[in-house]
Amino acid sequence: MKNIILFIFCSFLFLQSIAQKSLLKSGPWAGNVELRTAEIWFETVSPVASAEIHLTELKPSASKKVFAIKPQTLKDFYTYKVELTGLEINTEYKYDLFINGKKEPVNTNTLFKTKDLWQFRKPAPDFTFLAGSCSYFNQPEYDRPGEPYGKDSSIFETMAKFPANFNIWLGDNWYTREVDYLSKWGLNYRASVDRSKKVLQNLMANMPQYAIWDDHDFGPNDASKSYILKDESRKIFMNYWLNPSYGEDGKGIYTKVSFSDVDFFLTDNRYFRTDQDYADSLNGKLNDEKTYFGQQQMEWLKNSLLNSRATFKVIISGSQVLNYNTTYDCMVYYKKEFNELMDFLLTQKINGVIFLSGDRHHSEIIKKERPESYPLYDITVSPLTSRAGKAKGGEVENPLRVPGSLIEEQNFGNFSVSGEPKNRVFKVDFYDKKGKNLFSWSIKENDLKEK
Repeated sequence: MKNIILFIFCSFLFLQSIAQKSLLKSGPWAGNVELRTAEIWFETVSPVASAEIHLTELKPSASKKVFAIKPQTLKDFYTYKVELTGLEINTEYKYDLFINGKKEPVNTNTLFKTKDLWQFRKPAPDFTFLAGSCSYFNQPEYDRPGEPYGKDSSIFETMAKFPANFNIWLGDNWYTREVDYLSKWGLNYRASVDRSKKVLQNLMANMPQYAIWDDHDFGPNDASKSYILKDESRKIFMNYWLNPSYGEDGKGIYTKVSFSDVDFFLTDNRYFRTDQDYADSLNGKLNDEKTYFGQQQMEWLKNSLLNSRATFKVIISGSQVLNYNTTYDCMVYYKKEFNELMDFLLTQKINGVIFLSGDRHHSEIIKKERPESYPLYDITVSPLTSRAGKAKGGEVENPLRVPGSLIEEQNFGNFSVSGEPKNRVFKVDFYDKKGKNLFSWSIKENDLKEK
């Protein structure tokens, strides 16, 4: 009799655990981790009555805190963010998610570590981060006919094994299709279904994630500020990412992330952007109406660069910035704003600038010589899982490309910043989907200073 009761009890617990597990669609993962704050993100398959994060310090005198959230009332898509406050600097935490009063069983890492307060106390810490763009998951019933566009998604499992401090998504983080980008529901559906892929969960949980967007996760191919659902896209972006902020005045998704002695300027190349076919010049003058960042964002970027004291200032764009030899999306085709930014960097003597971009379905490093100052570099990392693209036309032997840097297969970038004060080094290693090193490049801080 005792054995029967024990069997029934164990079966009940097993069924309960299955039912409980089904509530979680994706997550949880920790992001926007700062000195004394962080956020936890997760999505459920249906509305929840209550949700709590139970937070524990991983040290002998461990303290525990509970953070609760008010459930949302969205239809069909249930994303949640829990803000964690009053944390201790340079401290590792474990978090547990409770839904409807029960601990949610998860198979991913539920740890994070707050930043160290190094300023005015010690040398800037060395660190690493990952980056990549163009992530496509196949869904045959809605994909275009022919060869599947999405390739081997095991690259995300490879990335999850790298001990990086964070990961930056460089745009096209999911791909809306024709069935998606004509409705608000469709835009939400694409973000939700792609984020829930099992192969992504370890990467998302193992390190904080930051992101910009490009056309395909903003809307249709080559979408610009005319896209009628751009404000809904912005809401979805805010629901699915944990960035520090999202533009200004309810417009755009640009922001800044700082880590150690590096500032990352995550720009928005879609919300304010006019169509690329807009004429660059009218009546012999550059066209003021053709915008890439737009005036609001450009003013923010310039002032942020002036305010920055970082060793390296990484300007992140969904499209390439410095490639004069491409016929595809690039800021050089927005001559007024491009010239404005280049002139600003020169006249204001901004040191340490590096551009980081996605979009192209191949990786490369473009170098722009400046006789009056140090050269500028644009590091492009693409694709993660989308079909790789071959260089064509004038790009095959692009004289602006750093020799050996063209990679025409699935890859991601593993970046590091290291070295003694005043002699810091910014390095990138490109890896394939299996973790094989394809190319390495580095630059010293002293090589990115005004002459």
